[in-house]
Amino acid sequence: MSATVFPDHTHASAPAAARPALAAIAQKQGFLPAAAARMAISPELLNGFLKINALFEATTLDRLSREVLSMTMATRNGCHVCIAIHTAILTSLDTEPALLDALREAAPLPDERLEALRQFILAAVATNGAVGDEAMEAFLSHGYTPRNALEVVLGIGAYTLSTLANRMTDAPLDGPLAQFA
Repeated sequence: MSATVFPDHTHASAPAAARPALAAIAQKQGFLPAAAARMAISPELLNGFLKINALFEATTLDRLSREVLSMTMATRNGCHVCIAIHTAILTSLDTEPALLDALREAAPLPDERLEALRQFILAAVATNGAVGDEAMEAFLSHGYTPRNALEVVLGIGAYTLSTLANRMTDAPLDGPLAQFA
């Protein structure tokens, strides 16, 4: 039913307000991912995700920490599309297999600092942001900053939006990502 409710839009069939975003995504990716094609039914959602994701990518969190957040949210929310996308990104970053496996399995990470981040993300989600002093101190004691704590909230917002939209639209895994499923 999701494919009929949330069609795979093309540049031509998408609402006009979604077309620039779809064109940019297709140019960057070399194809139009089904997740974006289905999100296009709501230009506000598609454009909102792209904007919030760009803001998250510009935070002071390092690239690997941002990917840990993305994968933590993807596994927590059961988004197979996001898991494949971020597995591909982490693979391109030459991430150690043990770290990648732990992220995909939602298991404790072998890197103490990144595990502190993962625990903080999960605490922030579980407590609706009211993480408490102990969780905050554990996060900060691993070299993260109060600014990073709020950047985590931004990332949680971005990846809650995308994972829930992908699940609602039942976005299929695109061919180029199949090897990362």
